[in-house]
Amino acid sequence: MTKGLYIGTIVVILIVLLIVLLNIVKSKRKKRMYNALDELEKEKNLLINVPVLNELSKVEALIKNNKLDEKYNSWKLKFDIIEKETIPEINDMLIEADFLIEKSSSTDVYKAIAEIEIKLSEIKTKIKKIMSEIKEITLSEEKNRATVIRLKSTYRALKNKFEETKPDYEETIKTIELQFESIEKRFEEFEIVMEKKDYEEVIYVVKGLTEMIDHMQIVINEIPEIMLMGKSLIPKRTEDVSNEYIKLTREGYQLDYLNVEYNIVETEKKVNSIFDRVRVLNLEDVSFELKTILDYYDSLFNDFETEKLSRKYYEEGIKKFEKSIKHIYKVLGAFDKKLPEMKKNYNITDETLESIKLYEKELDSIKKDYDRLINLDKNHSFSYSKLNNELEIIVLKLSKLHDKVENLLQKVGTLQEDEARARGQLEDIKLLLKQSKYQIRKNRLPIIPENYYVELREASDGIIEIQKELNKKPIDVDTLNVRVNTARDLVFKLHNTTAEMVKYALLSEYAIVYGNRYRTFKPVINEGLSKAESLFFNGNYKKSLDLSISTLDVVEPGIHKKILDYKK
Repeated sequence: MTKGLYIGTIVVILIVLLIVLLNIVKSKRKKRMYNALDELEKEKNLLINVPVLNELSKVEALIKNNKLDEKYNSWKLKFDIIEKETIPEINDMLIEADFLIEKSSSTDVYKAIAEIEIKLSEIKTKIKKIMSEIKEITLSEEKNRATVIRLKSTYRALKNKFEETKPDYEETIKTIELQFESIEKRFEEFEIVMEKKDYEEVIYVVKGLTEMIDHMQIVINEIPEIMLMGKSLIPKRTEDVSNEYIKLTREGYQLDYLNVEYNIVETEKKVNSIFDRVRVLNLEDVSFELKTILDYYDSLFNDFETEKLSRKYYEEGIKKFEKSIKHIYKVLGAFDKKLPEMKKNYNITDETLESIKLYEKELDSIKKDYDRLINLDKNHSFSYSKLNNELEIIVLKLSKLHDKVENLLQKVGTLQEDEARARGQLEDIKLLLKQSKYQIRKNRLPIIPENYYVELREASDGIIEIQKELNKKPIDVDTLNVRVNTARDLVFKLHNTTAEMVKYALLSEYAIVYGNRYRTFKPVINEGLSKAESLFFNGNYKKSLDLSISTLDVVEPGIHKKILDYKK
């Protein structure tokens, strides 16, 4: 019973808390809605207080023609509609929204607030437009008067500059003076419409003045430069180009690809056309077009210089080419003469022989290309820049062929070098073998191990193989090099074996002789040296030395160093 009562109490408390929480949320939502309505109310009041009526009164004082009167009445009507119809409508919408808040219809309230915001935005736009149109009239006199003062100052500066430098304008002087007169008339027209307070017409007059003076600034600033380019620089440049063109063609230059004569005629036509526009003060793109013509003539001079340099390089290239091709013909000719003897003496591969034929064909093809180029030069068919480019291609081909011929000569030339080197190395190897044999005889070793005779026989056979290859006709140089390398390795091996065997034999003999003084003192010494002697006479010289040293080390520590000093 107590437990059920406890649970019921908790449920009641939770329900009470939920109700309180819902009331708090509801209260806050209402507060936000009332705040939103207050802001809309303030915004509406600000719109009512916009000084439209004050601005309209200014316009009323300026009315002196029917056009402005119509505008005034239109603005007043629009503002009356806003003030007497639209604003009361918004008041009703605000009251209705306030009523909806009390009814706790939040969805309807937010919808009503959105509609009010839209309505206020529309009114703002309308009032802003009315104020803008009104101020265009009320501020017109001050604004346009300031603009015209600035334009008059610019006009006077332009006219002074024109008067001071009138000769620079040449045939456009009369047209410019007429234009200045038109501007002066437009200034007078401005004063007339300002007196009539015809503010709409004033706008067009000021705009026209601005455009005319802006154009006159371009005219006054650009025409002297245009006259200089069109009347002085371009004619002089045309004459220079024409003279240089005639001079170069007489000297044998082929310049048809530049179309100089045609382009000179066309540029003269273009300049005449440009000045037809300049005389009526139409300067659009005129400076750019004249500079383009000057740039074209400059490019022609660059082309002329290119042709001069190309001729120089071409003539120098011809001399170098002829010298180089003669050299290659001479080399291949000499090689052809030596080839039978080379084939007899050396095993030259078919690939090498085929390469020689291919190089000769390639050289003939290059010579034909060169002969065609010379014919084109004699017939004046190509410009020197084109001839030089073609010559560079032919020279490049000849250079590559030259490298291939040099590589072939080097490859074939090494055959003789390899043979000579092999013969020289054969003598060196024989000498080394002879020295090894001499060392054996000189030191009179008691016995020569069997493996030494094997190495001696292999070394001797290697020398014989070299001699066989050298006696062959033709010589296979690759095989000869293998034989030389093999024999050299075998003889060096024998030489090292001989040196090592003699060294151990001499040291072992010295150690045994040196140790004889200790034989009578200790039997162990006598026994060790006797075994060492046995090894020595059996040809085991290293083992004999090791045993001698270890035996003597018993009575004389450090004997190893003394024996090595003996070797030295």
